[in-house]
Amino acid sequence: MTIPFVDLKTQYQTLKPEIDKAIQDVIDQTAFIGGKYPDAFEKAYAEKYGVKHCISVGNGTDAIYIALKALGIGPGDEVITTSISWIATSEAVTQTGAKVVFVDVDLDYLSIDTSLIEEKITDRTKAILPVHLYGQPARMDKIRELCDKYNLYLLEDCAQSHFAEFKGKKVGTFGDIGTFSFYPGKNLGAYGDAGAVITNNDELAKFMRMFARHGSLVKHQHEIEGINSRMDAMQAAILSVKLPHILDWNKKRFENACLYNKYLHEISEISLPKIMDDVKHIFHLYVIKTDRRDELQKFLNEKDIQNGVHYPIGLPFLKAYDYLGHKQEDFPNAFSEPKRILSLPMSPDLTEDQIIYVSNAIKEFFGR
Repeated sequence: MTIPFVDLKTQYQTLKPEIDKAIQDVIDQTAFIGGKYPDAFEKAYAEKYGVKHCISVGNGTDAIYIALKALGIGPGDEVITTSISWIATSEAVTQTGAKVVFVDVDLDYLSIDTSLIEEKITDRTKAILPVHLYGQPARMDKIRELCDKYNLYLLEDCAQSHFAEFKGKKVGTFGDIGTFSFYPGKNLGAYGDAGAVITNNDELAKFMRMFARHGSLVKHQHEIEGINSRMDAMQAAILSVKLPHILDWNKKRFENACLYNKYLHEISEISLPKIMDDVKHIFHLYVIKTDRRDELQKFLNEKDIQNGVHYPIGLPFLKAYDYLGHKQEDFPNAFSEPKRILSLPMSPDLTEDQIIYVSNAIKEFFGR
């Protein structure tokens, strides 16, 4: 049995008539950039999310960059963020000319350790940028409290957390702007790169839409210099087909995570993912920890069980950030935990038989 890491093929087969029609409609109308397809997706996503504005953009990295620019962040400013994420989170900060300031993660959830944020705030700090890692919200009550106390912007990286909730409120709605990626492997994924920003602030929405479209809201009338970051119509049409299913898919992911917990909980050599109280975890990734990660990964590969490591090196220790001069003791958890994490297959189309197969392979490895 071959177990895919994320089963995009089965998902496509389930929606094949609708997706094929959506793609063909775009081709038939030669409406490839802008127009009714991105407009329709933006409207539907904003309505489903319960926000005033959704602006579609080229990808999730652009979403963060555009949001930072909208908040006026640039040279001389500092933005506080987590030390475990994909580099898109931090590089977008640097691209504005601002300085990225990392905070270590907590051991239980690998999200930004809110008890360590305040000591990193200076008179140059302009924003806090939490990441809702693996589909579990960061501790947004504590982060919101700090932003209010120090008059800081709050920008949420929701690339892995579409419709996740913290204490009954959707991530992406706690701060000034929420950013999303629709990379194919995400819970809501396109068939190429795509992203979006959401906000309830009219002025921020206007700026982000303008900035992402060469500084223009009306063709040839450029009020500012911007960038070119547009979701193409093909991706928008595909996402519009998928959007009505996202809540059911998230629910199925959670159910599959519970099945993993059921079949793996007796293995003392691994740690299963922990879930915070009062959150809706959407399990973009199901991540276990073990001191024998590399050996286990090799064993699973030999069993044709696809897996991954998200992410193998904490951001402060990437060569790209050598210039910051960080040491292991500055971020002990972000240094040690990436050596222990392993992402198991996870998708809404994963079956219980497949989960049992994966679980039995892990039990076999540990001699159970």
